[in-house]
Amino acid sequence: MLNQRKAYLYALLTVAIWSTVASAFKISLRYLDHVQLLFYSCLTSTLVLGILCLYFFGPGFWRMISPGNIKSSLLLGFLNPFLYYLILFKAYDLLPAQEAQPLNYTWGITLALLSIPLLKQKITGGQILAIIISYSGTLVISTRGNILGLEFSSPLGVALALGSTIVWSLYWIYNTKDSLEPILKLFLNFCAGLIYISIFLPLVTTFGFEDSRGLYGAIYVGVFEMGITFVFWLMALRLSRTTAQVSNLIYLSPFLSLAFIYLLVGETIFLSTIIGLTLIMTGLIIQNQSRQ
Repeated sequence: MLNQRKAYLYALLTVAIWSTVASAFKISLRYLDHVQLLFYSCLTSTLVLGILCLYFFGPGFWRMISPGNIKSSLLLGFLNPFLYYLILFKAYDLLPAQEAQPLNYTWGITLALLSIPLLKQKITGGQILAIIISYSGTLVISTRGNILGLEFSSPLGVALALGSTIVWSLYWIYNTKDSLEPILKLFLNFCAGLIYISIFLPLVTTFGFEDSRGLYGAIYVGVFEMGITFVFWLMALRLSRTTAQVSNLIYLSPFLSLAFIYLLVGETIFLSTIIGLTLIMTGLIIQNQSRQ
């Protein structure tokens, strides 16, 4: 019983932190461009994950890593954090946070679609229903309720937000083929991603920034969105009697996120956002039920 309470505590802590990151993205992008935000947040998360590896596995954790793991991380690190966050941060730069955040939550549906050709999984009637409901939600959000007019607030922003779900889904599909400890694997991926962003950044922008608030935001994103929150979630899953008891709490996150976007970013939340997000989350719930 004590372990289950700890599991709920870690899960709720994870949900609370994840609910703030959309606001952190948007606020940070007021002071940094999306490439700078990726560099400084990735640098922070790599340091945090390195410290976590030392804490959990000791100074000799490098001996647990094989050349094959490093080779795998060169691909995985390109997908996440480099390409995924590069696309996602640009989407947040172009869209209001209340639109970018729910569109990004459709990655679960995208994962189901990509699993059909890549993992040879069969699609069920429930999954088809989930896809229709979720993507109808994205249409409501991206057109701000004007579905028949099909006038998108930012066509490129919408395309990038949905495109990021493809990259994220590919990352998790290929990630399952690497049997390394999750924290070690994530650390290697971020080391590789940091190399890619360090090479890419000077080609398009500069390392310098004018306002320290951008750096503080990037550090927050690196510590919480990309760093220790992952460990909190792993601990919640390991301590819980069943995965479902804590995983269902994640559905609270996007709705809490809207409250933070309203309070911290200052966006007026559209009714179309609430309706669209409800459709997306309904689709995800149906999809998860159809897999059980």
